[in-house]
Amino acid sequence: MALAYHNSHSLAVRSKPPGLRAVAPILSKRENRLERKIMRRSDLVQHKEREKGAITRTSQIVFGERQHLLRVLDSLEGTSLQIARMQQERRILEELIHARTRELNQINTAWDEKIGLVLSADAKPDMLEKLVKQAPEEDFYLLRLISEHPRANSKTLNKLAKHPYAAIRENVARHPNADAPTLTWLSKDRSQPLWYLVAFNPNTPTPLQRRLRDRLKRLGEHQASK
Repeated sequence: MALAYHNSHSLAVRSKPPGLRAVAPILSKRENRLERKIMRRSDLVQHKEREKGAITRTSQIVFGERQHLLRVLDSLEGTSLQIARMQQERRILEELIHARTRELNQINTAWDEKIGLVLSADAKPDMLEKLVKQAPEEDFYLLRLISEHPRANSKTLNKLAKHPYAAIRENVARHPNADAPTLTWLSKDRSQPLWYLVAFNPNTPTPLQRRLRDRLKRLGEHQASK
């Protein structure tokens, strides 16, 4: 069983202006044919630090901002504006885009190149495992991509199962390469109802799977009786 793996890193290499060509990795023809998903509101999830009450600017947030700025730039270049205004606004947008590229590289060095490695047809399990080990916790976007990658092995998924970003843990809970100990641990997650995903993962131990499905059945009966 293989995960449907989509290319959600939808930055295209721009032909203009030249200064932005380095913003995105050069993807192969095979990867360019993969379905590209529009950034969802949940992709800009804000992870709150419990101690400070501040919002951490994770790669998920910064990448989302850069995507939106690129779309604004595309829109700007497709409209008729006075030359002076066009140049001024283009310069501002390019500065903002480059600022976010620098921010991504501060989170994780050579960020776009690493995203390109994950999306590459040559991505191997050991390479994905190495990227996970090297990535800081704040690199939500890279780690989310790896958590849904069909070649992520059980060791990599076990590490990702403990990540604070809910979407990453959800991907692990439904991943066909997640092993029994990881799924058992996720079924006890109190922060979100991952147990219903674990219930239908074929690698979940049969006794646990039976208990979880019975639990789901009871919930369905309870809702129907209301």
